[in-house]
Amino acid sequence: MPAERRQGMDHEHHEWSPISTRGKLSWPNNAKVALCVIVTLEHTEWEPPEGSFSADAAGGLGLRPFPDYPRFSHREYGHRVGIFRVLDVLERLGIKATVAMDTQTSEGYPYLVKHCQDRGCEIIAHGVSGSQMISGDMSVEGETVFIRASMDAMTKATGSKPRGWFGTDYGESERTPDLLRQAGFDYVCDWVNDEQPYPMRDGLTALPTMLEMDDLFVMSNRRVEIERFAQSLKDGFDVMFRDGAKNGRLMTINLHPWLVGQPFRIGYLEDALAHVMGHEGVWSASGSEIVDWFTSNPPV
Repeated sequence: MPAERRQGMDHEHHEWSPISTRGKLSWPNNAKVALCVIVTLEHTEWEPPEGSFSADAAGGLGLRPFPDYPRFSHREYGHRVGIFRVLDVLERLGIKATVAMDTQTSEGYPYLVKHCQDRGCEIIAHGVSGSQMISGDMSVEGETVFIRASMDAMTKATGSKPRGWFGTDYGESERTPDLLRQAGFDYVCDWVNDEQPYPMRDGLTALPTMLEMDDLFVMSNRRVEIERFAQSLKDGFDVMFRDGAKNGRLMTINLHPWLVGQPFRIGYLEDALAHVMGHEGVWSASGSEIVDWFTSNPPV
């Protein structure tokens, strides 16, 4: 479906809303910034299904002939080692984790499901695998089955329906928000256009992710060094904390354990997040907690 040029956005999923015209968003205990840390656990398939699409070109090796053991095992490092380092850091700092998990991880790594639940993490749906991304090339029927199959698989694995959705590589079609709401999701993390949650059509809420603070986008795709990435987290927070004194801000960070969980990177992440948590006026919460607060206490 081609875009229709109109005032504001070229689609009808949400209204255009410049932050300078909004009422004040107040967080619990008058916090200036709500911090949501998403930890992405996705399985990398040996051979993606025929016709599947992936935007992932991350990693220094590039695509190699099958079987690409370095790439597969590099990603598996996150499931075997990195996830535990990342969750340990978050626990030490008192940060709640929201784990975006795909169905192949939930089905193939039940130990990780239980481990994340035992740590008190919220688990949200993350599609099927790291190499199957939603795109406009999917049929309506195919995308509907894809989304509902993910919902059902995560419900079976965790014992409860996931409330949030974070698409693989932020992938969506022009109908994805509508299909997510129809499937029963409450919020979506794919949209990267704001520093506050906002309502989408038919009751779905956007929990915007800071794309420029996504470790994969920054360090793997753009080749930014860990020192600069960590400083960017600090610098970005400082500005949002200042702005949050007038109107509450949301800082949503997406982390990949196979990348930031490496031993030479994890200390920089902990230092940056310690800087954030060292400020009075920061509310660390799960995605669902933030969305529930926002919908119950809209800006005034």
